[in-house]
Amino acid sequence: MNHSVPQPPRWASAALVTALALGLSAGQLATTAAAHPVRPPVTAQGSQDTVIDRHAPVITRDDILIHASLKKVWDIQTDVENWPSWQPDVNSVQRDDSGRLKPGSVFRWHVQGLDVTSTVKQVKPLRRLVWGGPANGITAVHVWTFTPTLHGVLVHTEESWAGAPVEANIPYAQGALDASLRGWLENLKRTAEARS
Repeated sequence: MNHSVPQPPRWASAALVTALALGLSAGQLATTAAAHPVRPPVTAQGSQDTVIDRHAPVITRDDILIHASLKKVWDIQTDVENWPSWQPDVNSVQRDDSGRLKPGSVFRWHVQGLDVTSTVKQVKPLRRLVWGGPANGITAVHVWTFTPTLHGVLVHTEESWAGAPVEANIPYAQGALDASLRGWLENLKRTAEARS
């Protein structure tokens, strides 16, 4: 008898990943969400930067050095509508606005049969990008920073997942988020270096 847990889609939203992991129906997830309101993203004390929820039960931090120009890496990452060309599990992305990403920009993306809506919380061109939002009882905050070095660009990412569905199966949610961010960074590196 196989007791292995099926792997979730690598780019799925926190709510959908945990719902699948726990076998919750949409009604059960909605009931859980109503009973446990989500926390909004927070800003770091003394600054205007939006940061992850440092008290969230699931947090992943990861980074990668990319041998390409800062502008190239930034342009690839912030061109959300072209994510499907280099992120294999992203089927489509639609922006609710046009032009450069800015706080309040909303993009809706389709990932292995799942629909995810993200809102941009912060943009510091060529330095910092934050998106996230509440979904079905889970708040996700995803922070990206880009630091030029002598050998390329150090891309650091961290993401927090909080909410009752996450707390119901923390190990599963942690593994899903770890795999998601590692895969995203590796695809970003491969794409940026190939285009340099």
